[in-house]
Amino acid sequence: MAAPKSISKSDILNNLAEGSELNRKQVSAVLDALTKLVSSQIGKKGPGIIALPGLLKIVRISKPATKAKKGVPNPFKPGELMDVPAKPAKNVVKVRPLKSLKDMVQ
Repeated sequence: MAAPKSISKSDILNNLAEGSELNRKQVSAVLDALTKLVSSQIGKKGPGIIALPGLLKIVRISKPATKAKKGVPNPFKPGELMDVPAKPAKNVVKVRPLKSLKDMVQ
């Protein structure tokens, strides 16, 4: 059985335009502005957190660098040892659902 398909951007714009007093072009401008807002908030110069009320919270998490490790047990081949390379520090984006979004699924 095939997985259900996600709604397309065009369908999202049409549904939002029908549900509001805005036309499709205005709805597209609102989504573009929302994208820029999220980018500025979770970007390097922003606070690293933004919540979309009633839906979700987007958080930027800074992961520290890891050192290289030698002789670590291989979880896929018991009894075999492996070397783990060092990884640089990086920023990761986490999206957490808020309570009201969780309640929509119940």
